Amino acid sequence: MSKVIEAKQQQVEVIAGQFKESVSTVLVDYRGLTVSEMTELRKNLREAGVEFKVYKNTMTRRAIETAELTELNEFLTGPNAIAFSNEDVIAPAKVLNDFAKEHNALEIKAGVIEGVFAPAEDVKAIATLPSKDGLVSMLLSVLQAPVRNFAYAVKAIGEEKENEEA
Repeated sequence: MSKVIEAKQQQVEVIAGQFKESVSTVLVDYRGLTVSEMTELRKNLREAGVEFKVYKNTMTRRAIETAELTELNEFLTGPNAIAFSNEDVIAPAKVLNDFAKEHNALEIKAGVIEGVFAPAEDVKAIATLPSKDGLVSMLLSVLQAPVRNFAYAVKAIGEEKENEEA
């Protein structure tokens, strides 16, 4: 087997591994973005802990067959870039969606969320969700509300009794 074929097989295995390991993957068409816009997008994604790669469509097709995500095949036309996140499910969708609002040239095509195919509409819907830290903060706020209200009620009763004594 030639060295070129071996190198291509290794790259397909790497791409398939990224699809399998990532909790969130988003496929985008970046046609029409300038170099400075792509640099800005890559910076935003890197800050969010997202890996952003451009692979040949033929390599990606083979990798998604290996990763058993063949639903993505129909979206592998034209120039594509793929955002992989191994930690935060929402981060790639949020960063890409926010960037697409400012730059019409960026088009979200589809995604894979925790191993399940997601059309562009679902990816955009996920982008509107708060981050994990935001959700935890909301939950804690809801859990603290009864205790806080009880404390206010006790304080009000105490102040009322002080006023009666005076």
